[in-house]
Amino acid sequence: MAKGEKKRALRGRAGRMKGGRGSGRASPGQVRLWGRHPVEAALKNPERRHRKLWATREGIASLDGELPADFPIEYADVADLARLVARDAPHQGLVLECEALEDRFLDEVTDGDPARPIVVLDQVTDPHNVGAILRSAAAFGAAAIVTQDRHAPPESGTLAKSASGALEIVPWIRVVNLARALDELAEAGYWRIGLAGEAEATLAETMPTGPIAIVLGAEGEGMRHNIAAHCDALARLPISSDIESLNVSNAAAIALYAAATRVA
Repeated sequence: MAKGEKKRALRGRAGRMKGGRGSGRASPGQVRLWGRHPVEAALKNPERRHRKLWATREGIASLDGELPADFPIEYADVADLARLVARDAPHQGLVLECEALEDRFLDEVTDGDPARPIVVLDQVTDPHNVGAILRSAAAFGAAAIVTQDRHAPPESGTLAKSASGALEIVPWIRVVNLARALDELAEAGYWRIGLAGEAEATLAETMPTGPIAIVLGAEGEGMRHNIAAHCDALARLPISSDIESLNVSNAAAIALYAAATRVA
């Protein structure tokens, strides 16, 4: 169906936003996503349970694919949608409220393809960084990201926007104890490489051919001592001495590329 026909088919299915105002927050137990890529990916994800879509008609027309005839849509203008999201958030005419994704577990991915790396994040709390790492994980075929539940951002529109749809693709495993999760990875045959600027060996020198877990710490502080102690090797990226360090999401992307291109 052409975009113009899609608009006409959707016309009349919902009225304008009541009162033209929103709270800016999702309902309890819900997550509010915005922007074409995050919303489109969530709509296509069969594991998502959706509550409501607020949209401009242009936003609806930009979606790839058809929505079910009974999908709850409320039309709104751009100013109305801005009240539903974080300040200055680029909603692109689409705001979706849905339930958070269900919990995933580590053994679900360690029993999968051993060629796909797993990314472990130690106290990386910035949602923009976690979202960007999810995006790189999807781009380079990572099996999952693993975070400690108490030291990671919640699922959110900001994180989903940074992930550009990857939140719906890459399993996000939250654990209570990150050191214990690293032990489980070792038991499953994964070689655990912690990225650390002070390491003597480079990533290429420590990269094996078998299953690997790439461990990254927060910017500034890096990995905690206990987490570094649970790695099989520490490695650095061979960056110029003119730059002290890279953003953690950039480091993750480089490490994932190195894992994807290693020679078996």
